[in-house]
Amino acid sequence: MAAQQENPTVSISPLLSKLLRQSTGDLKSHDWATADEIAAAITLIFTNELDSDQRASLLTILHALKRDRETLVLAKCGQAMRKAAAQVDQKALRKIIRSRGRKEGNYRGGCCDLVGTGGDGWSTFNVSTTASIVASSLLLISKHGNRASSSTSGSADLLQAIRPRAPVIEAVNAEVLPSVYEKSNYAFLFAPTFHPGMRHVAATRKKLPFRTLFNLLGPLANPIEGNIEARIVGVPQHELGLTFAEALKENKARKGMVVCGDELLDEISCAGRTRCWRLVERPNPAFRGPRDEEDEDFTTSDEEGEPRTIIDIEHFTLEPSDFGLQPHPLSDVSPGKLPKENAAKLIQLLRNELPRDDPILDFVLLNTAALFVIAGICDSNTSDMGHGDDGKVIRETGPGGLRWKEGIRRARWAVESGQALASLEKYIETSHAATGQ
Repeated sequence: MAAQQENPTVSISPLLSKLLRQSTGDLKSHDWATADEIAAAITLIFTNELDSDQRASLLTILHALKRDRETLVLAKCGQAMRKAAAQVDQKALRKIIRSRGRKEGNYRGGCCDLVGTGGDGWSTFNVSTTASIVASSLLLISKHGNRASSSTSGSADLLQAIRPRAPVIEAVNAEVLPSVYEKSNYAFLFAPTFHPGMRHVAATRKKLPFRTLFNLLGPLANPIEGNIEARIVGVPQHELGLTFAEALKENKARKGMVVCGDELLDEISCAGRTRCWRLVERPNPAFRGPRDEEDEDFTTSDEEGEPRTIIDIEHFTLEPSDFGLQPHPLSDVSPGKLPKENAAKLIQLLRNELPRDDPILDFVLLNTAALFVIAGICDSNTSDMGHGDDGKVIRETGPGGLRWKEGIRRARWAVESGQALASLEKYIETSHAATGQ
């Protein structure tokens, strides 16, 4: 007996026709399909209301027209994906964040993410996942990720390969997430758990010979978006840098940085120059809402009123020397190994068993440091991180007027003090507790 669809099929032929007419030049630009119309069609994928032919047609024509690389299309489709996701009790989560987040400098104690779109072709070591774990020594981390799509080892693959005890990544779901943060600074938000509607397009994506819109949406679809204070997003092409920064701004992100290495790497490069697009939060003099951080609505805004802050986008470049490090060719950190080998290297790094100038260690420190800087923790003129911290803040500034070397000092402390390893172990313990066993 044939499997039945969960919902009746809806036709999007009018939208497809409009997109086709755009491709042939029969429509003037003001008559093109809008980002809202495209996002509405994408929503039908999550609810399984499009048949396979329409799913493939929509993704193909968006790719052909490069509409899947437009700021508003990415922003609106990211919103649609988050709306269709398993819903987290944001109020309960916010309450826990306020009680546990460690405020320092201009970091308010909120959740942070470090994520790339993938697809850069380098298949490097799992730097963003490792850096997110190191960063959880001082920040609350909501690492949104999945299994490998175009590389040998995705973030989920890496975590599940940790020995002797791996986290139960599927156990951390929308219902238990607030309680996870009661004990752990780190949570891995496994995409299939939080975005179950994506299963309806999986087969279609595998059949298409190109990377679709969904290969770009991950960094814009963190299920706890409203509680993300700061993030770094890696993209594999320079032309996507400003596009993603503007999409983050459109989605009301306040602090963040989009990065792309000159080698078309979706990380901060350990080999040379990285182009950066930073979201800079500035006070809005027209804001009339709460000024007190203890107010429940401090980190939210009235959509009908003026926002608490305004966001600018600044562009600059970074190099390893800005962090006080020597460059390493990408061949020293790629190609990435199988998950089991990468997980062994992760544990080695967290146990502080790698040489101080190890290329993979430097690669991780660069990206961890950048998240510390963007979160605002390096703006503090004092430092009391714990055992092993000499308290000697490096106030020297570099590109963007920011303290990149102070970020490295803090990242090294996280590894050398054992705090990063302790944070991973606490997450693993908490994930097992979430299973109820």
